[in-house]
Amino acid sequence: MSRRRIALISTGGTIEKTYDELSGVLANQVSVLDVMLASLELRGVDVMRVQLMNKDSLEMSDADHTLIAETADRMARACDGVVVVHGTDRLAATGERVVELVGTPATPVVLTGAMRPYELRSTDALQNLTEALLAVQLVPPGVYVAMHNQVLRFPGVVKDRTLGTFTRATPEPTP
Repeated sequence: MSRRRIALISTGGTIEKTYDELSGVLANQVSVLDVMLASLELRGVDVMRVQLMNKDSLEMSDADHTLIAETADRMARACDGVVVVHGTDRLAATGERVVELVGTPATPVVLTGAMRPYELRSTDALQNLTEALLAVQLVPPGVYVAMHNQVLRFPGVVKDRTLGTFTRATPEPTP
């Protein structure tokens, strides 16, 4: 059985926030993804880390969304799948940008993030990362978000701030 090559593009967001004791705030300063990955049993998978940026998604510009989309496209052509770790506030904007610039990528591109940082006891970060790593191996080529026990395909995915997750704003696109 051949090993699957998954590109993991990190862009920052809540999932990667750490507590800064001096300022007393959660901030994007160092990536915790390596710690998260080390805690998972990833048989048959080689994860290639691509540390693109480390930003709160509220601080992302249109150029950042385009850079993420272009990087995801390039990695989708070189790997068996791509997972993009992203802040949830602007995750939908990046998903839509990938669809706009790429259409259907060569292999699946799955975006994920967290509503609560990995460092918190009640985090959803590890669950969401695990779901994204599984989803990218199972879904057909396309652009998706995988979080909270669901996988939704772009376009038409939005953040539901009331429920604290993602939902469809438009009917599921036909493949």
